[in-house]
Amino acid sequence: MNGALLSVENAVVDLPTPRGNLRAVDQVDLVVGAGKTLGIVGESGCGKTMLSRAILQLLPKKAKLSGRVMFDGQDLPNLSAEKLRKLRGRSLAVVFQDPMTSLNPVLTIGTQLIETIQEHLELDLAQARQRSIELLAAVGIPAPEQRLAQYPHQLSGGMRQRVAIAVALSCEPKLLIADEPTTALDVTIQAQILDLLAREQQRRHMAMIIITHDLGVVAGRTDEVAVMYAGRIVERAPTPSLFKQMRMPYTEALLAALPKLDAAPHTPLPAISGRPPDPTRPLKGCSFSPRCRYAVERCNREKPSLSPAETSQHLFACFHPIAAGARP
Repeated sequence: MNGALLSVENAVVDLPTPRGNLRAVDQVDLVVGAGKTLGIVGESGCGKTMLSRAILQLLPKKAKLSGRVMFDGQDLPNLSAEKLRKLRGRSLAVVFQDPMTSLNPVLTIGTQLIETIQEHLELDLAQARQRSIELLAAVGIPAPEQRLAQYPHQLSGGMRQRVAIAVALSCEPKLLIADEPTTALDVTIQAQILDLLAREQQRRHMAMIIITHDLGVVAGRTDEVAVMYAGRIVERAPTPSLFKQMRMPYTEALLAALPKLDAAPHTPLPAISGRPPDPTRPLKGCSFSPRCRYAVERCNREKPSLSPAETSQHLFACFHPIAAGARP
């Protein structure tokens, strides 16, 4: 893990609930190098967002984080609130799922951009305003100078998300976390936003984490993919390796659930049977075993650990992985 921009080691996030302890993130290890893009994929409730909040140090007040989160040589959980505030936005930025909750509805677009830039880059008002115009133009917003005077509700969903990306990029961060950045947008706008993120990531040589429930989103836009289920990473591999030969049955099921361009009209999508496990009632064995068509008795008794496949870069947690050469 030496030389990594972001290193997460044995991260565990526990949340107290009326039903008992909820383990949202369970012994997760991750590495993101400078200029690299990692995709984190999984169903709703699998722990993706909680993991991102652990990295950002934005967990709920009663949440308990253990393990290490190192970013650019700094141990984030041990930083003071003031140092964290200066780090976020400047070196560590985030684009949230819904721009209407991340943008302040009572402040103009210009105010929100200019204040962010002045806070972290110490530019004067004229310089910060000019940089704001350039940023809005860079993320594809027409008439950027006029948009500075508008409020978030005056923009479409796609435009609001572009503004949120402009705010995140305003201070040239080293790492950008995009948490389901296209969920609330229609399909054509989704592609534009994802292409925009990829273009800016390459242009600025920043690292990026894309969090999504859709394997199709990460297929051509990431260097590595980590698949999460029930708080754990169950498969991790370089993106080409994962799509060439996935080993984890859950990854196979996620891919099978994607619509196919060559499918006949009204073809039903194969859904993953059953429901994710209750995180307050952890299973003794593999968390996916109740829904897995390959499961045997051992899967219900023991929890598999991440093991290497053909290479040490491709890891999976399964006693009965999909055989090499098999296709979903």
